Amino acid sequence: METKPPLPPFTLETAKVKVRAAENAWNNRAPDKVSMAYSIDSYWRNRAEIFQGREAIRAFLQRKWDKELDYRLVKELWAYGDDRIAVRFQYEWHDDAGQWYRAYGNENWEFDEFGLMRRREASINDRPIKPEERRFHWPIGPRPDDHPGLLDSPA
Repeated sequence: METKPPLPPFTLETAKVKVRAAENAWNNRAPDKVSMAYSIDSYWRNRAEIFQGREAIRAFLQRKWDKELDYRLVKELWAYGDDRIAVRFQYEWHDDAGQWYRAYGNENWEFDEFGLMRRREASINDRPIKPEERRFHWPIGPRPDDHPGLLDSPA
């Protein structure tokens, strides 16, 4: 069986590792690779969309990153339990007309014994921003280790 360490039950340290690994994967914007972190029958609620299964996740991520250009994400641990993690996040992106947005959200995650996410529920709001209001300027890909997290920067 495939595994995605760290595995539950989570500690503070392993929950933080899991969150940063998810952030790094999403910042690479590779739907095929990212979808492998989810169980075959993973259940998702993302904004108003509800769907299930790894292939549906892969297709969703492809659509997302085709629309949300120059995507950069920061996630932070909010809370954790044995097999659950809650995060808050912000990400910035622009549409094909050049309008920038900052998305604010929260996610609740539940993992199986192999460390694959079997449930993800996300609530997200987008706010148009001006280019000079952007906070996330690193090159496309994972956030550099020395870039501030959300608690280190203004809301």
